[in-house]
Formats: sequence, C-alpha cells, structure tokens
Amino acid sequence: MNATGLSLQRRAWALGLWLSAMVLGLVLIARGHYTADLSAFLPASPNAQQRVLIDQLQSGAAARSLLIGIEGGDEATRAAASRSLAQALRRSGLFEQVQNGAIDAQGSDDGGWGATGRWLYQHRYLLSPAVTPERFTAEGLRGAVEETLSLLGTPAGHALKATLDSDPTGELPLLVEALIPASAPRVAQGVWVSREQPRALLLASSKAPGADLDEQAAAQALLAQAFQPFQAQGLRLLVSGPPLFAVHSRAQIEAEVKQLAIAGTLVMGGLLTLAFASWRALLVAFLPVATGVVAGIVAVLLSFGSVHGITLGFGSTLIGEAVDYAIYYLIQARVGAEAGGWRRWLAEGWPTVRLGLWTSICGFAALVFSGFPGLAQLGVFSIAGLLGAALCTRWVLPVLMPWGAAGSALRRQLGRVARLGVRGLPKLRWPVWGLGLLAAGWLALHHDAIWRGDLASLSPVPKAAQDLDASLRQDLSATDARLLVIAQGDDPQAALRAAEAAAVRLEGLVSQGLLAGFESPTRVLPSLATQAGRRASLPSPEVLRAALAKATRGGPLPAARLGPFVDAVAQARAQPFVSPDDLRGTALAPMVDAMLFRGSAAGEGAAAPWFALLALQPAAGRALDAAPVAAALKGLPQVQVLDIKQQLDSLYGRYLHEALWQALLGAVAVVVLLGLYLRSGPRLLAVCQPLAWAVLLTLGGLAAGGVPLGILHLVGLLLVVAVGSNYALFFDQLQATGQADDDTLASLLLANLTTVASFGLIALSKIPALSAIGQVVAPGALLALLLSGCFARAKV
Repeated sequence: MNATGLSLQRRAWALGLWLSAMVLGLVLIARGHYTADLSAFLPASPNAQQRVLIDQLQSGAAARSLLIGIEGGDEATRAAASRSLAQALRRSGLFEQVQNGAIDAQGSDDGGWGATGRWLYQHRYLLSPAVTPERFTAEGLRGAVEETLSLLGTPAGHALKATLDSDPTGELPLLVEALIPASAPRVAQGVWVSREQPRALLLASSKAPGADLDEQAAAQALLAQAFQPFQAQGLRLLVSGPPLFAVHSRAQIEAEVKQLAIAGTLVMGGLLTLAFASWRALLVAFLPVATGVVAGIVAVLLSFGSVHGITLGFGSTLIGEAVDYAIYYLIQARVGAEAGGWRRWLAEGWPTVRLGLWTSICGFAALVFSGFPGLAQLGVFSIAGLLGAALCTRWVLPVLMPWGAAGSALRRQLGRVARLGVRGLPKLRWPVWGLGLLAAGWLALHHDAIWRGDLASLSPVPKAAQDLDASLRQDLSATDARLLVIAQGDDPQAALRAAEAAAVRLEGLVSQGLLAGFESPTRVLPSLATQAGRRASLPSPEVLRAALAKATRGGPLPAARLGPFVDAVAQARAQPFVSPDDLRGTALAPMVDAMLFRGSAAGEGAAAPWFALLALQPAAGRALDAAPVAAALKGLPQVQVLDIKQQLDSLYGRYLHEALWQALLGAVAVVVLLGLYLRSGPRLLAVCQPLAWAVLLTLGGLAAGGVPLGILHLVGLLLVVAVGSNYALFFDQLQATGQADDDTLASLLLANLTTVASFGLIALSKIPALSAIGQVVAPGALLALLLSGCFARAKV
C-alpha cells in the first residue's frame, strides 16, 4: 500500500482493464458502419400502408433517382450538354437508367429505347390494350387500318410507313402512346426541357440501392465530374432528389459532429482550465467523457449493427453530463490528507452520483424499448455512455488523481458565487410558483397546438434545396407524389390482376376529367390472364386473310400487301407470355421495377406480399382529391388509396404518442427509484418538485416562443430530468448535512456550466434533430439547478 491507499496491483488492474476496453472499443468503432438514413426514425412495426411507404423511402425507385437540370447558355448549347451528359452517365455503368428524351439521327434514342421499341414491336399483340376479338373482324380491321393510314401525314408517319405492312392496325403506336405520361416534359432541340424555365432536364436512376450512400456519393461525384467541361460554356448544373439529400445529410452530420466535438472540447477545456489551472486535471477530466462516447458507440454497434449520424451528434451531449462526474470527483476529493481524498468522495459523493446515474438509466430505458430504431439507439447510447463515464470516474480517476485536483484558480470564486446564489434563490420561491402555474395554464389552453413538429422537422435539407426539388419535379412530371393507388397480391400475378381492375375504375375518372391520367405497371406488363385473353383473340391465318379481304376491299391498302401482318399474327398465336424476366435489358425494366415490387413481411414467418403502384396525374388546374379516387375503387378489396401526407402525419402521430408514453414511463421509473432511495414523502417531493418545474417552464417557454415541438424536444425533456436529478439530489443531501463548503458548491456550479455550454452548442447546430435537443436541455438544465436551489430548505 502507498499513501493513496491503493495497492500497485489494484492500480495496475484498474488501468489495464480500462485501457484494454478502450482499445477494443476503438477497434470496433473503426470497423463499424455509420448511416444517415432518416427512415431509422420511423416505426419498426408500421401498418400495411405505412410499410409500403417506408419500403419506398428506403429502397424504392425514388430513393435512387436524381433530378437533373441544366441552365445557362442558349437552348442549343443546353441540349448538346444534355445529350453528352446522358451518354457519359450511361457509359459509367453506375446508372440503371438515364432519360432525357433525346433521339439520335438513326431514330433510336440514347437511352436504349431503340432496342426497347423493337422488343415492344415483337410482343405487341400480347401487350396492346386494343387487342380484342372485335378488332380482328372485318369491321374492326377496316377501322384500325383507316386510323393507321390517317396518321401517315403526321410527324410520326415516317416511322409508321416502315411497319405498315406488318402492323397495319397500329399496335406499336398505341403501345408507345400508352407509355407517354399525360403531361410529359416538353421536347426542344430533341431533349426534355422545362415548360417554365430555360432549363434542360434529365432523370437518372442509379443501380445502387438508395441506402448505399457510398455508391450514391460515387454516382454523384461522377455526375459532377462529367459536367465540368460544360461549366466553361457558362452552363450550371442543378441536381436534386433523395440520393443527393441523403449524401449531403451524411456529410453535414459528419462535419457537424466533428465541429461540435471540437467546440465542446475547447469550451469544456476552457472552463476546466479556469477552474483548476492544471493541464493534468484537464486531461483526467476528459477521460470519463471519452470512455462514455466509446462505450455508447460500441453498444449501439453491437445492438443495431450500425450507428446513425444523429446518434453520434447526440454523443456530443455526453461531454456535458459525463464531465460532471469528473468535476464532482476532482473537486470533492480535493488535496489534503485531512480531507480524505478519494475515500471521502467514495463515501460522500459517489452515492449521490450513483443514484443520479440510476435515475438517468431509468429515464433512458424508456427509449430503449421504443418501437422506433432511432430513439432506441439514443437510449442505448445514453445508457452505455453514462455507465462507461461513471465507471471510469469510480475506478480510474482515483488511480490517476487520488487526492483530486490540486489547482484552485477560479474555483473558490465559483464557490462564493454559488453560495450567494443558493442563499438568494429561496426568496424567489413564490414568483417561481406563479410562473409555473402560468406556464401550466398556457400549456393547458394550447395543448392541441404544442406538438406541431413533423417528420420533415428531422430533415437537415434546407428550404432552398426543397424548393429546387419541387421545381425540378414539376418540370419532369405532373404525377402527384402525394397520392398513390396500391394494388396488393400474394404473388406478382395477383398484384397485376388487382392493378388491372383498378385501372378500369381509374379510366372512368379520366373520362370525367377528374384525372389527366395515371401510370400502371400493367401498361408494360399485363397479367398472364390478360395476355392469354389477347392471344386467344388472334384469329387463324385463314380467318384473318378472309377478314382482311373484306376490310381492305376498295381501299388504298390491298390485302395482298399485308402478308407480313398475317405471318406476325400467326407467330403471336404461339408466342410465350411475357414475364418480368423478359424485360431485363430493356428500358422498360426500371419502370416496372419501380411500380411492381415485393414488400417486407409483416412479421417473422409471414409471406411478403407483392405490390403494384399506380401513380396519378392530376387534371390541369385541379389538385388531386383522395375522396373520388377512393369512391371509384370501392369494392376492390386488394386495392387501397395511399395518401402519403396523411400516412406521414399518421406515422408521426403514432411516433409522438408512443414517445410520450415512453417518456412518461421513464419519468415514473425515475420517481419510483428516488422514492425507494429516499424513503420519505417530503424528501421525494422536494427532489421531484424542481425537476417538474424545470420541465414545465422549459416546455412553456419554448411553446410560447412559437417553437414547433417534436419528438427530439421530448427526448430533451427526458434528459433535463436525468441531468437535473443530480442537482436536486445534491440539495437533498445538503438539507441532510446542513452545510457545504465552497469547493463542493463550486463543483455543482461548474458541472452545470459545462452541461449548459455543451447543450448550448448543439442548440446552434444546423441539424434540426440535434438543435431540438440543445434548445430544450440547455435552458432546462440551468433551470433545474436554479430551481433546486430555489426550493431548497437548508441554509448554506
């Protein structure tokens, strides 16, 4: 044994275990996976419609699509840049499909539509919606041939002449027309252009899943590099879409996490230096913080397999609370044999710290069992981080600084300021009661308007980027993304049959002028039952020749010329049905994949359903209304209308409702734990009262200030209770002893300053999710300390 009372063996064991754990943790962190996908903050067990929506947000076609605009220069220059850029993106191999409406000199488009046109031509009788038994009667053939001949004088006439003998009924033009949206982008100089802006347009879908941010970043870097030569021509590249937002959000989160860590370290270092005037004390004080951050990240990695960027940002808040443990120890185990060093702190300070730790764990345990992976990550991170920081304080700091921090610097001045504050605060007890009641009344009157946050409040995407996204979407398509029709089936064919039934009803809305049109996978891939019906409609060669002779008698197109048509119909009678695999290698495959997909299973062992999406195009000058669409589809049990805004609001409402209950359970757990420890009703009331008033005043202040409160504000309130319990317990202990020296009061004030400063920093963050927590905890923690002193009954 030595003067510290710690044997060399015990010191070696403590430091060895801690260093080993830190090294192992850092290795795991270096190999960990980190994400910035905000869908992690969506429910883990949504309903059927919400599950479809979440699947699309995470891995749907929209999650892989970039909206591209080219501005500047003249129209010809923009068109040339559009064609060149599209070719470069296709050659890269990173994009599944690149569309810009461009047609080359040979009549086949740059996006593979020439080969797709040939494929459509080969399968036209199985795919054309016009193929019915009536179409191949003499009367039906006469009408179809006359319609085709009437088109020869139009701009499409040149292409029709090439296929007139083999497709006199015009099945291929009908198919192509069905694939064109009701309001497609305008074409000028052979490429898509905006109807409102001097802007060329492209739409590019990457091969990589939307959640693979590394591949998405590579695709976007290639896009920027491919466009560089055109910048010298005065052209500007505009890019938007979910992949861009996800990559930029990750970069922003990573940058802010580093900035917050650096700023927090500097601020905490400055405060601790002023308090201790000792570099050694400063370094030792940061050890619990570092331990807590490592423990939190490792716990999340082991529990979830990845760490969300917002969780890492939330980790910076540990600087404020974890350093409190070190401050309490370094000051309360101050130098001097008479003071008792670490032994005194272990007997007098550690029990209070330990109880504060357990109250924090009880509070955050509510988040761990939340049905939302994002919240669960925050809970696991907080619990593991606080445990790591506390254990480091308990076992490592006594080894390194058994007598606490020797320096005093401004510590004594802090102690005197704290003493003056504690003596004066009880005089404000009644005004505080009045403010609390006023806040409670205001919250009661406006309770319906308090929690106004939504899922968009979690997104760090700035408004300017959102406006650009809306502008490009309006340019590229008139499809209203707020409303979708979902056809569900146990297999792809069942989903396609349900989509066909829905399409029949939607055509009625189009004829009434309530819809401009709609997109359906069945226009490219009809169900096998429909294909079988069309194939059965095709007559034998003998019957077709007889019908053609009557249909063309006296017309400009003699039947003798239509031998290729008879041969094509005969071949189609034996042609195998078209399956999704037959679309591979054509430009149609991405379109079908975007609208026909397998969803996620509702539970373990359950079969995953298939879905067909039908996107609706609003009539000119009219907004889409879900009511007539739902009425038209009534009676189709496998078809539902998905109002995306309504579902997102429902998701967030459920999210908020569950989080409120989780927070309430956490608060109840804290009160129960405090009650078991204090074993006194008056003492329990004295400890809980400042916490409740701190939450009430913080919540009232933010709500009165017009801040739309959301889920992360709720997490912040829970953290106010966790942090504030330490201050309330200190004053409870003070009431029991009846006295406290300046150093002990200085430790309390310094701990609060570090907490308020660290959370004040993240309140300035540009990431809304982090800013929300800081906006709550910074004032809440300060109020918790002041109110603990205000309601204290002991004289200092």
